Parts: sequence; C-alpha cells; structure tokens
Amino acid sequence: MQSNRKETIKKLASRNIRFIQAAISVVKSTHLKPYSCKYSKKIYTQHQLLVLVLFKDYRNQHYREFIEDVGDMEGVQEILDLSEIPHFTTLQKFLCRIKTLFLRIAFRKTVNLFYSSDENIPITAIDSSGFTSGYCSHYFSERTGKLRKHFLKTSISVDTDQQVITGFVASKSRVHDTRHAEKLLRQCHKTRKSDCYVMDRGYDSEAIHRLIREDLHANSVIPVRSWKNEVIRGTYRQEMARQFNDTIYPRRQLVENKFSVLKRRFSGDLKARRFLIQMKEIANKMIVCNIHRFLQFLIVEVFYRAKKLIDGDVNDKMILNALIDNGFARITGKTFGNIELIQFVPQVDSVNRLYNFAQKVKTLS
Repeated sequence: MQSNRKETIKKLASRNIRFIQAAISVVKSTHLKPYSCKYSKKIYTQHQLLVLVLFKDYRNQHYREFIEDVGDMEGVQEILDLSEIPHFTTLQKFLCRIKTLFLRIAFRKTVNLFYSSDENIPITAIDSSGFTSGYCSHYFSERTGKLRKHFLKTSISVDTDQQVITGFVASKSRVHDTRHAEKLLRQCHKTRKSDCYVMDRGYDSEAIHRLIREDLHANSVIPVRSWKNEVIRGTYRQEMARQFNDTIYPRRQLVENKFSVLKRRFSGDLKARRFLIQMKEIANKMIVCNIHRFLQFLIVEVFYRAKKLIDGDVNDKMILNALIDNGFARITGKTFGNIELIQFVPQVDSVNRLYNFAQKVKTLS
C-alpha cells in the first residue's frame, strides 16, 4: 500500500516537471522581457510568473492553495530557479498587468508544437460554449427563483486529427454563433491553414460559406437550416442541400469532446470578476490545454508506439536508426537488442525532429 502511494506521488511529480519544462520553452519563445520595467524589484522574472500562472491553471487550483503547494515542490522551485515563493497576490497582479498580446503569442507557439512549417490541417471543427463567471451557488439561485449564472460565450476551432485548439474567440454577452465565426475563421486560418471547416447548422450562412470558399480557399461542410416550404437561397447553401458530405460532418463532434475535456480537466469556471482578466483566464486555459495535449501526444503517439515496435522486432534496423538519429533512443550495449528510451524534454526548436520521428514510426508500422 505504501509503495503504491509513493509510486503515485512520483508519477504526479514527474508530470508536473514535464509541464513546467514545456511551459518554460513556450514562454521563453514569446520574447517577453524578463522584467516589466527598469525600476522592477527584480525578485521574480516575468517568465517565472507566467509559468506559475499557467501551472496554477494546469493544477486547477485557487491562488492561495496553489502557492501553498508550490512551497512543498522542491523540484519545481529548482527548475524555475525561485529564490523565494511569491505571495499569491503577486500572481494576481501579474495577470492583471501582462498584455494579452503575449498570451496570444504563447498560444500560437503551442499550436506550432504539433506541426511542421508548411503543414495544413485536413479538417477543422468549430463550435461554441460558455465559461461560468458567476459566484453564487446553484442552491441560492433555485431558492430565490433567479438564474444568477453569467457566461462568457467562447468559440474554438479544433484540429480533428490532433485534437489541438487552433483558435478561440470570446465575448461578454451571448451573441449568435455567426458573430464569432468570421473572426475565428480568419484567426485560426492565419495561425494554421486548414483544407476543410466543419460546423453545425447554427453557422449556416451564405456569407460564411463565401468566406471559407473564396477568401480562405478551403472547403466548408455546414448543414442547411431550413423550415417547411422555405426556399433555400445562396449558391453554396443550395450545394449543401444537394450534396451534403455525411462522411466528414461527424468529425464535428470532436470539438464538443474538446470542450468537455477542457472543462472537466481545467474547470469551466472563471475566478476573475473583470472582463479583461476573464479573457486572460480563457487564454491561459487554451495554452494549458494545448501543452497538456502535446505531452499526451509525446508519450502516447511516440514513445509507447515506438517501444511496441522495438519489442516486436528488435532486429529492424530501420526503426532503430529512426530512434537513434532523432535522439529518442541510445544504445547502452554492443547489440541492437539492448535499447533504452530516454525522456524527451519538449522544446519549441525541436518540433521538426519530433514530427519527422513520428512520421517515420507511422510509415514503418
């Protein structure tokens, strides 16, 4: 019983370390200055504070509880080079102070972790949901007969193959889906081009079809929203009514699955009260979710599959060469049968190596 508990604690510690290492790489690539101004006390760098804010969202904790836990994590303190533990209000004020631009840049860096430079996304799914910003309990709302929950409507675009969030748009009020669509489509297409966009019938609009087909030069799959005896207007909407792609459209449900993972793993509640800070919290959730997905991709898609291939045929020199050339394995003995996989620390400048290695493994399998 005691050994199982120690093993669980060790796994949690290594998971935290892997996230911290990946977050540091992403944050340093944003060109965020170490200090906000020349008169700064220079006790903590902005890189340290931003990584801690992301780590807080990764652990889904409040500021006070998070700072208490960080005080017991010697490994995290050592990697971040913290001379002392910051007060919880230091993180709060930093989140209020940092520009949203740097969070947007960090988000784009997390998207680029999954792709090579010229790679297009085959299918992108778009949908919307809401993040709760209220503080009253559901019981209190029922007793008073008033719904006091307030939501920030958020639309995201998701790569249906990699399950990566490629763009997001949020608004303070509940607006129609088409109000978010144009901005989100241009944003995610600028970050990473896609060959096809899939949406539900709430986005049915000739203007959206025209934007995707003519401006973004991609394909669109949106079911037609129509009532009895209604004439379907628009060239692209009529095309959808005649030749709807029933093979691609089911991939749309993967964006709903992503929302489910995002809210269950990193919470659907926002702690801030001001709208601008709530927007920053949503951006942090998207960054953390992508880093979390990248760590999953790294372990599941690369290491486990490669290890399975090696165990199945240890004499396959092509697989061994792919592992060794890309730095994911090293020979510990004189024979090819003695292969030991090493831990790969995610680095932004090592994306192409990881992508090429994964492609080699898939090709050889």
